[in-house]
Amino acid sequence: MARGRRPTEEVRRDVLAAVGRMLLTEGMNNFTVERVAAESGASKVTIYKLWPSKGALALEGYFTTVEPLLAFPDTGDLERDLRSQLHAFVDLLTATPAGTVLRGLIAEAQGDPVLMDAYRSTYSGPRRQLAVDRIEVARAAGQVRADVDAEAVVDQLWGACYHRLLIPDLPLGSGFADTLLRHVMRGIR
Repeated sequence: MARGRRPTEEVRRDVLAAVGRMLLTEGMNNFTVERVAAESGASKVTIYKLWPSKGALALEGYFTTVEPLLAFPDTGDLERDLRSQLHAFVDLLTATPAGTVLRGLIAEAQGDPVLMDAYRSTYSGPRRQLAVDRIEVARAAGQVRADVDAEAVVDQLWGACYHRLLIPDLPLGSGFADTLLRHVMRGIR
């Protein structure tokens, strides 16, 4: 018996799951729309209807897969929450192909305005906002000085990690994340 047309949301979910599996096990090297179609059971035509480019597909699949791994806790202790989040981020980038994938997506976005817009609106913007919101909650609880710029704190912590990811002159690891956090917390308390 022939299978009927699948609902679009089911197709999206299956495609994004296939993309995430591919990217986090193999990286971008063998990532093709043809392979995604074969693994997800979706046609290439459908995939191109739902995503404007291979890069946009990779980005959404990447983000959908890593989002649960990068949950931002709120235990009431800002330093503990930032440490937990930074460690999860650094571990993802260094212990899986995710770091290489993210480097590739950022590089591709430099020449692809659609991908850059998608990167900012679906990945970096929402991730940044989670951190800013957590810092603002800590400010309201008296854990952060009133004059601290939450956006600058995010840049200091995550920006330094991105720098080491993109320009690997020095290692990116949990020890580096702890050093960053120690210095930043000393300055914002």
